[in-house]
Amino acid sequence: MSIPLEKLKWMYETMVKIRLYEETMVQVYMEGKNPVFNIGAGTVPGEMHLAAGQEPAAVGIGAHLRKEDTVTASHRPHHNAIAKGVDLNRMTAEIFGKETGLGKGKGGHMHLFDTDVKFSCGGIVAAGVPHAVGAALAAKMKGKDWVAVAFIGEGAANAGAFHESLNLAAVWKLPLIVVVEDNSYGISVPKAVSTAVPFNAERASAYGIAGFYVRNNDPVEMYRVSEDAVKRARLGEGPALIEIETYRYLGHFQGDPEVYRGIDEVPALREKDPIVRVKSLLVEEGVSQGELNAMETRARSAVDEAYQFARESAYPQPGAALEDVFDLAAQ
Repeated sequence: MSIPLEKLKWMYETMVKIRLYEETMVQVYMEGKNPVFNIGAGTVPGEMHLAAGQEPAAVGIGAHLRKEDTVTASHRPHHNAIAKGVDLNRMTAEIFGKETGLGKGKGGHMHLFDTDVKFSCGGIVAAGVPHAVGAALAAKMKGKDWVAVAFIGEGAANAGAFHESLNLAAVWKLPLIVVVEDNSYGISVPKAVSTAVPFNAERASAYGIAGFYVRNNDPVEMYRVSEDAVKRARLGEGPALIEIETYRYLGHFQGDPEVYRGIDEVPALREKDPIVRVKSLLVEEGVSQGELNAMETRARSAVDEAYQFARESAYPQPGAALEDVFDLAAQ
């Protein structure tokens, strides 16, 4: 096995935490939205994009990142945030719209921002890539060996911001890594009918940078290629593009009728669950069932605490809507 045991344990516990978090959100999100679905009602109003099944993309590279490294993510950000170490309590409170949230309840689940671990996300497709380029440029100008990682979906690889960012990062030889999470669908459009190349990793050659493709949602391979990409970036050898074939078990958003998917697709994907695969590797390495249980218990406790914290937190006062905003009159 090419992963140090302690790293593999971290990956497993983090993957379990992500999965439990997303599965809990499935239930919480529907509170107040039955019997007729109303996207604006309930405990968590607004859209909700969950990442159950896509854990390897986040933990495979997350195992190599430091607190000082920057991560930007997309509208499906929870797995990336958790792997980067975003405060789970404050993140959940933000999703609930509470004043104890990362953005005082004003951003919601698509606009999480944690300066303590240099994480951000946004709902505009591919918009996080230029931000990561800026962070990578700042690191280079400061003479630091920090890296910047931008997570996007495969649909975002067709956006102009993606190509412009890779070009500039390549010209300036910046410590940027773009991770393309290929879950086969841009909302409901299959990749095969939206993208001219079979693998976005091939596009790396157009910019003279390293490109990697990870098949079958493989967490071990994601760890391996990420290690290479991060080392190269820290040594000043320039950007890299990693595409991972990953699996989205849930709809594009909660409430998605998923009529574009066959009824057998998701059950077949779940049979290849990456969490089960990592657990099997740990067993092969001699990790006891007791230790596995302890990791799972810690993950469950962290998730339960976060949801309880969010539920018990207060909503912002109406006047808070006028705070933390640009005031033209005051300039």
